[in-house]
Amino acid sequence: METTRLSSTTARPVDPAAPVLLFDSGVGGLTVLRALRDVLPQAPVIYAADTAGLPYGTKSEAQVAARVAGLLGRMTERWHPRLVCIACNTASTIALGMVREVLEVPIVGTVPAIKPAAAMTRTGVIGLLGTEATIRQGYVDRLEHEFAAGKHLLRCAAPGLVAAAEAKLRGEPVDPAAIARAVDGLRAQPHGQDIDTVVLACTHFPLLAAELAAAFGPGVRFIDGAQGIARRIAHLTEGQAFARTGPDRAVFTGGLEAARALAPALAAHGLEAIEAF
Repeated sequence: METTRLSSTTARPVDPAAPVLLFDSGVGGLTVLRALRDVLPQAPVIYAADTAGLPYGTKSEAQVAARVAGLLGRMTERWHPRLVCIACNTASTIALGMVREVLEVPIVGTVPAIKPAAAMTRTGVIGLLGTEATIRQGYVDRLEHEFAAGKHLLRCAAPGLVAAAEAKLRGEPVDPAAIARAVDGLRAQPHGQDIDTVVLACTHFPLLAAELAAAFGPGVRFIDGAQGIARRIAHLTEGQAFARTGPDRAVFTGGLEAARALAPALAAHGLEAIEAF
């Protein structure tokens, strides 16, 4: 997790109705929203899903950076959020710096939870599941060097888990082959059989925690950044007033037909309205 420095604009009084804007490529960021509800249930929220751009993991760094910065620029102009959370590891590891340059609101990003995983592991072997774009980032190299030196960090791109998580939220069966590919991709690497801690470096992946736990077997713990992100948002908005003037809503850049299939899952996370952007 990373945050921007607060700009001078944040010293101004905050409109109590100003929302927290959570942004993700899809619905993986609902795992962050769930954690946020636990610590700030009173906060008005707009959840923005760039379904027209999904998946981010197969795009180039330039494509992701330009798309995320452009969308967030337009969204902040429209909704004037008190804080923006990029609830997406891929977007954060690639575009966080660019977004900082163009937005004048506090920003919380999402990065792989390598630091706490390094503190948790007993065997010294950590698995990391993410998108193709996330696991190849120099940012991840730096986190490994700083916090997991002397340990084995095994990375595996698991793009199939994004689709599996989205399907699960729609009430559809989870593809067991996608789960098996992710697990085998880590276990087959040198030292893979000694993995005792797995970093879920995509906000979609905690939605599949039960399936992954069953496939990895006993003795493997999972960690993601949702709770830490929620605590950081609470800290940055401490002392601010909150007031809802309407229902919290989910906004999709893609077609609404697929989004409506997610309506029960969205409602379970307090998102009662669905709109197009």
